[in-house]
Amino acid sequence: MAAVVEVDVGGGAAAEQELDEVDMSELSPEEQWRVEHARMHAKHRGHEAMHAEMVLILIATLVVAQLLLVQWKQRHPRSYNMVTLFQMWVVPLYFTVKLRWWRFLLIWIFFSAVTAFVTFRATRKPLVQTTPRLVYKWFLLIYKISYATGIVGYMAVMFTLFGLNLLFKIKPEDAMDFGISLLFCGLYYGVLERDFAEMCADYMASTIGFYSESGMPTKHLSDSVCAVCGQQILVDVSEEGIIENTYRLSCNHVFHEFCIRGWCIVGKKQTCPYCKEKVDLKRMFSNPWERPHVMYGQLLDWLRYLVAWQPVIIGLVQGINYILGLE
Repeated sequence: MAAVVEVDVGGGAAAEQELDEVDMSELSPEEQWRVEHARMHAKHRGHEAMHAEMVLILIATLVVAQLLLVQWKQRHPRSYNMVTLFQMWVVPLYFTVKLRWWRFLLIWIFFSAVTAFVTFRATRKPLVQTTPRLVYKWFLLIYKISYATGIVGYMAVMFTLFGLNLLFKIKPEDAMDFGISLLFCGLYYGVLERDFAEMCADYMASTIGFYSESGMPTKHLSDSVCAVCGQQILVDVSEEGIIENTYRLSCNHVFHEFCIRGWCIVGKKQTCPYCKEKVDLKRMFSNPWERPHVMYGQLLDWLRYLVAWQPVIIGLVQGINYILGLE
């Protein structure tokens, strides 16, 4: 039987030396935790001023970084979005390799390969007529999968918090890991596909010629042509089509229903692709089951900063602390 360890953190260097000499192999898990906790307190005793300085550096860095990011986004949104997208794509890969999350790595490789092919098709000139639908179908598929994955992960976390996992004889730690993993994957790929979709939408629309980031359209829109994909509209707004229905915005411009939904939801556009008039999403998505998708997209926008920039800021804080000799 392991001996009971009496922990005393008030003895200065002598107590710290005594804790270092404790044989951890003879202790129970609870006693090991108590010894590690005591070692941490003994190591950091008398460092209150240093810790306060580190907290101030953290707060100051967060505030300054946030102000700089806001200014960058307002003054140069294109470069900000590109750098943010690159970091969203690379930063989780670093932690994935470091922590050896091989399943996530395989999914990341598959997503990156297909997305790279779709992005390549979207940026070609002249644009192939089938490319817009390929782009919107791929990103809409990822959008739906990430949305469903995030919901299942959130439900798994809530079930674990309420103890419902015990009904299925699942350990709390296993259920929580499962829920958090699904929730992270859903949110991460949800953010990533939205940014790639917006970039592809801008390239395709400018290539077709109906849309420009500023100014008037570069081509006249015929009543029988969809300004998103550039293909003919074969079904009237009041009719139902076998291939695809059409939709008329409040500005009276008509589009393929699939194209305008991809433009507004997947491509994060809330204006008409032709005249830039504001799109009434509440009227467009009258079905209450579709409205959560719009709110889900807004949630993903808030998470972009946490995934792309927070690790960089924390790394910057650690670098400042290292330079100043703080631990």
